[in-house]
This record gives sequence, structure tokens and C-alpha cells, in this order.
Amino acid sequence: MNRRTLSLVLLLPFLGLTAWALMNGGIMGILNTYQTPGGAQVFVDLIISLILLLTFLVPHARAHNRNPWLWVALTLGLGSIAPLLYFATARGGEA
Repeated sequence: MNRRTLSLVLLLPFLGLTAWALMNGGIMGILNTYQTPGGAQVFVDLIISLILLLTFLVPHARAHNRNPWLWVALTLGLGSIAPLLYFATARGGEA
């Protein structure tokens, strides 16, 4: 399975989960999850994972003539949704 297909397979249910979380808890419900030690650990783990992912995504975007800073900004605002969208929208053999 290539990155594009995998990204689409992950993105669609994750968007549904995100919509469900927003409908049931709002943005503050999502942001307040770090108030417990376990929640803080998961939040920091997500940040570390996204930083590591961006160290791959930025040079990849440059090599394929895509604006890397758009994807960095989207990742900072949307979390995992942005890298999943990046790979889901890859052209041809780009991913």
C-alpha cells in the first residue's frame, strides 16, 4: 500500500473522529485533554511525532515543488490531519 492510499484510509475515519470529538466536547474539550498526567504525555508525544514527521515532510515538499511552509502551518493548526492531507494529495509517484 502506498503512502497516498494509506493516508486516505487513515484520513477519512480520523476526520470523522475529529468531527465527533468537536461535536461532543468542542475545541476546549480537545485542548483540555492534557490536564491529566496521561493526557499531557499523549499531547507531548503527539508534538514530538509531528516534529519528526515535519523533518521528513519539509524536504519532501521542496523536492516535489510544493510549498513546505503551508504544510508546516497546517500541521501546527490541525495536527495529524495536515500530513495526512499532504500525502493524500500527492501527485503521481510523489508520495
